[in-house]
Amino acid sequence: MKKALHGLYAITNETLMPATLFAEKAEAALCAGTKIIQYRDKSTDSKKRLSQARTLKQLCSQYNSILIINDDIELAKEVDADGIHIGKDDYSFEQARQQLGDKKIIGVSCYDQLPLAYSAAKKGADYIAFGSFFSSSIKPDAPRAKASLITEFKKEQQTPVCCIGGITTENHTILLDSGADMLAIISDIFSHDNTHLISETCRVYSEAFKS
Repeated sequence: MKKALHGLYAITNETLMPATLFAEKAEAALCAGTKIIQYRDKSTDSKKRLSQARTLKQLCSQYNSILIINDDIELAKEVDADGIHIGKDDYSFEQARQQLGDKKIIGVSCYDQLPLAYSAAKKGADYIAFGSFFSSSIKPDAPRAKASLITEFKKEQQTPVCCIGGITTENHTILLDSGADMLAIISDIFSHDNTHLISETCRVYSEAFKS
């Protein structure tokens, strides 16, 4: 049975998480209530990518969290991740499902496009992602989504919704109020060098899902 897709969804970043601090920062997020963590690394260093993905697999097992790999089916299979996340320029949904099987999670980026979200849900996506909702330093040119997209999608679909893009502890409540199941955070968590601050930030988000 697939684990519940709900709660804080942290996404790693190679700039904010240098190799010497990678495991320490990831664990600080996971021990503070992060339910899902996505390994996202666009480098070509396959040795580093495999090592870090294995580290996350161990940590996710320890903290009972979900490990998602961004856009790399082979890496996901090699570390036995819980699933992958794909965007418009990655694998097709059909390719991903065929190679990973029905038991693995597949999340699909739908940006600011409801038709894309409906299509992904119909194909059997385990969750869809909307965003960017706010100005994002990671993807400054990303299309801007409105919170009303979440409400509109939820009227017709039960597929979990993940929100991404510029989310902070100051602006996240509008997304939860609109029906978001997950909040995907990068900078607001991992820009901190102090692991205590990483954990404290994650706890704020984790508590928000309980209220």
